[in-house]
Amino acid sequence: MSIVVTGATGHLGRHVVEQLLEKVPAERITAVVRDADKAAGPAARGVRVAVADYNAPETFDGLFAAGDKVLLISGNEFDKGRVRQHSVVIDAARAAGVALLAYTSAPGSLTAALADDHRATEEVLLASGLPYTLLRNGWYHENYTENLAPVLEHGAVVAAAGAGRVSSASRADYAAAAVAVLTGEGHENTTYELGGDEAWSFAEYAAELSRQTGREIVYNAVSGETQKGILTGAGLPEPLAEILAGVDASIEKGELVVSTGDLSRLAGRPATPLAEAITVALKG
Repeated sequence: MSIVVTGATGHLGRHVVEQLLEKVPAERITAVVRDADKAAGPAARGVRVAVADYNAPETFDGLFAAGDKVLLISGNEFDKGRVRQHSVVIDAARAAGVALLAYTSAPGSLTAALADDHRATEEVLLASGLPYTLLRNGWYHENYTENLAPVLEHGAVVAAAGAGRVSSASRADYAAAAVAVLTGEGHENTTYELGGDEAWSFAEYAAELSRQTGREIVYNAVSGETQKGILTGAGLPEPLAEILAGVDASIEKGELVVSTGDLSRLAGRPATPLAEAITVALKG
């Protein structure tokens, strides 16, 4: 029985593989990647590497085996039909008779367009009859902390989220939850709503940045249209800017506050506080 991770060299996948190596023998892990060169590190540690592409169904032929546990990490090619891409993996997993397919989805409370592909993928997965786990990941600290340069340059956090709050957590936290499901028992046909332990507002985020940098960082709340203009001006494609502005609107409505405690329970430890993620980012 293998534990198979798709998107294994992506932002989240790398954390999952790294944490799996702490819990199971390397030969039990299969990293599914599009570029084998990017998986040289895990391969050198004994992880099996399989090259496959969500856009090429034939590359998944024979990749899974009966009894495997599979983590389907959602794709990020918003323009290539993610539901179709995910269905390729689900179909191959069903044909092989895998023991479990876990999918990284979005919180059930999220109504923004970003959630549409996730909801549709969940429907495909449930209709497949496979034993499933829905890992409804909330927002990531890194969505903010990995792009601090313009914030520090302009002395402002800019968002179209009003006074809305976010229960974000680190990628390593969400990876720990996924690893718990992949290496544990009793997670079949279960949905987990995952988010950080403490919700924060953008004003609080700006205040924490100010505290840690010793500079005045303000929160500049803007309209959705202004936010889209800022994002497209920074080089983002308009459809993606529209999606991200839609997420901010959902944040303002409280849709990214997740208070179940599922994440820290699965991870077996408290979720990473935003302040800690900021500290790491500033050191980097």
